[in-house]
Parts: sequence; structure tokens; C-alpha cells
Amino acid sequence: MGNQISFTADRIAKLECPKDKAQVIYWDVKNPGYFGLRVTKNQAKAFIFQNRLHGQTLRLTIGNPPAMSIGEAQTEAKRLKVLTDLGTDPRVIEAEKTAKVNAERQKGKLALIIWDEYIKDRSKSWGKRHKDCHDVMVRIGGKEIKRGLKKNMEKIQEDGILRALLSQPLEEITRDKVIQWLDKEVKTRPTYARLALALLRAFIAWAGDQAEYKSLVNVDACARLTRELPAPTAKNDCLQTEQLQTWFASVKKIGNPVISAYLQTLLLTGARRNELTELKWKDLDTQWHVATIKDKANKSANKTRQIPLTPYVEFLISNLPRRNEYVFSSPYSKSGSITEPRIAHNQALQAAGLPMLTIHGLRRSFGTLAEWVECPTGISAQIMGHTPSATAEKHYRVRPIDLLRKWHIQIENYILTQAGIPIPKIETGDKKLKVVN
Repeated sequence: MGNQISFTADRIAKLECPKDKAQVIYWDVKNPGYFGLRVTKNQAKAFIFQNRLHGQTLRLTIGNPPAMSIGEAQTEAKRLKVLTDLGTDPRVIEAEKTAKVNAERQKGKLALIIWDEYIKDRSKSWGKRHKDCHDVMVRIGGKEIKRGLKKNMEKIQEDGILRALLSQPLEEITRDKVIQWLDKEVKTRPTYARLALALLRAFIAWAGDQAEYKSLVNVDACARLTRELPAPTAKNDCLQTEQLQTWFASVKKIGNPVISAYLQTLLLTGARRNELTELKWKDLDTQWHVATIKDKANKSANKTRQIPLTPYVEFLISNLPRRNEYVFSSPYSKSGSITEPRIAHNQALQAAGLPMLTIHGLRRSFGTLAEWVECPTGISAQIMGHTPSATAEKHYRVRPIDLLRKWHIQIENYILTQAGIPIPKIETGDKKLKVVN
């Protein structure tokens, strides 16, 4: 190994890098092969250590003269050689020390603050609804619940289900505390508690992967707790054929025409709740009677699907006010579209004497009522946006919109007939769409 010299302060001060090289290394005669001095073309100098580790060359910077003396650098080089000869990577040890120091600094940090860091790190790949769900879990309560123009003075918004648990240092969130929290919440809202536990488990796992938190977090705090929850029951709420006339009559009486049209459109399209609340006027093609909606099940980049605009649905939409970009708009919500149709729907059900029916139950009703016209399962599934389950559906069934429209209109006509509503004919042109007797 060339360039071996005996290191002294005077010699090191005079060492230079040749102009035709990017850097040069001078090796210490007293510690040959593993301790040296690197000089760059800018004449910057640094003590280095070099050795073989796991079959590869490892080179580390020790310090810079004259801030570090030759003796200090030699001592550090010998320590590093002992470690590497034993097969230990000094960089791993240093990283562990740094993580330990950082962890000590993080001790006592509230989990709520770390939760915000988690959201910033992970939410880039989340959808809006998933992000909002995390925000609701830790929201601050105490606000009066407002629906539409009026405030419900009897209802005060509660703290998020996870806020109390996360309002303590991360290291204090133990398995026992999670179990106590879960036992309390599962008595009043088991389904919501199950969702909160899943989000908490993901947060704990993330914290366990962070260098500054891994020594603080109790990684098994949520492990194997799902089995302590009651098994989720599948909902089967669905409108029966004989209930359609009563349901339509009651929903049409809802004071808010946008919510009334929204609920009817949900039933007649089988769409998911947010697929319609996010529907914009630009997504409607009234010339070819097609609507492009966001599709939860579509894994492609655009995540949309096209469904027919059936006559009655198009009639409902054509009579809605154009307040903003959203079809089902609201002048009072921050988003610009309606956010809570359940209250009006529940009141309509109660007034009509009908059993409780969830918003998702309207989607379920569409799929069930489609069977009365013997609509092929694949057709109704494509309209509703179900993920194809069979190989043939995934790769060999490409149904054009006019084929979907043929069956979709049959489904709509059947529902309207059972509801006692005249089947409309749509006139297109410069005038607003209307029902023609």
C-alpha cells in the first residue's frame, strides 16, 4: 500500500493532493492498512478508517485535523478495527446510539402529536374519506352539531373515539390501557370501535418502524384484540317491492329537494353514497345520457366508471339548482355538496311507518330489485361498480354503455311502476328536461 508515512502534525499540515487527482490517501506507518489521512483536490483533510467487513471494503471518516489530534484518531481507528474484525458494523452501533438519544428526547411526547406526524407521512396515498376518518377519530368535541340552517342545541359533538387514549405519552399507551378503552367503547359502538382499533393498530405499527419511537412504543398494544370484539353482523336492510310506493311518496315530501332527488337517485342507480355526493355537473353528458362517477372498486389510475343516465334520474337531476360545481349541492357545507342525508331520510321513513333503512341499504335495494326484471348479475354489478369476481368478468366481459342502458332502464321502469310513478319520456334540446305525459 503506497503513500505510507509516519504521521506528525507538521507532516500532515504539509500534505497535499496532486492537481491531477480528485483525492489521495496517506497511510499511517504505525497502523498500516486501516488508518489514514484523505486529502481532496480542494486540500480538505480528514482521518479515515478502512477495513474489510462481510467481504466488502468499509471506509469511514473519523475526524478532521487539527480539530482531532493524531492520537485521538489512532485510538478511534483501533476501536473500529476491533469491531470490524469481530464482524460488527460500526455504523449500526452508531445508528442505535443516535436512535436511543433521540428516543430519550421524544420521551413524554403526546401520542396525538405523533399521530399528526403519522398522518402527514402516510396520507399522501390515502383517499379523502380515509383521511377524514382519521381526523374524526381524534377531533375535539364540545361543538354544537349543526344540520342545515338550524343548530341542534341538544346535541354536542363528542371527542373523537381515540382522542382520550392518544392524549398521553406514546410510551404510556400499553396493552392494558387499550383493553380498558376497548371494553368501554365496544358496549355502545362496537362497529366504530372495531374501525378505531384497526386505525390505532396501523398507527402503532408505523411508530414501531420509526427510529425515534421504536424504543418507546408498545408494539403489542393492539395485538390479537380483534378477537375480543363481537363478530360484525352483515346488514340486510332492503326495500321490498310493496314498500316502494310508500317510500317514494314520503321521500318526495322531504323539504330539501336536493336531498329528495339524491335519495331517489341512490336507489335508482345503486351507486355508493360518496360516488353521488362528489358527482359534478361536468361529469354529466346529457347528449349521450351518461354519467361518469368515481369508482371505489376501480383500481386504474382515473378510478371512474360510466353509468347510464336513465330517464327519471336525468329528469330529477335536470330540476336541481346549479349553485356550484356539484350536482347534489349544498350552500351551507364546506365541501359544497350535501354531507348528511341520513336525518331527512330517517324522518321520512318514520313518517311513512317504514322500517329503518340505511343509506347503503338503498344500494342493496337496487341490486335486489334488479333481479325482478331478470337482469344478468354481471350487468347490475357493473352498474353498481362491484369488483369483478370471476375470471370471465375480469378479462372477457366488456359491456358497452348502450347494453347497460337497456337493462338499467328496465330496472328503473320496474321500480317506478311498483311505486306508482308514471314512466317518463325525456325530451332533449335547448330546453330543460321534463316529464312528458
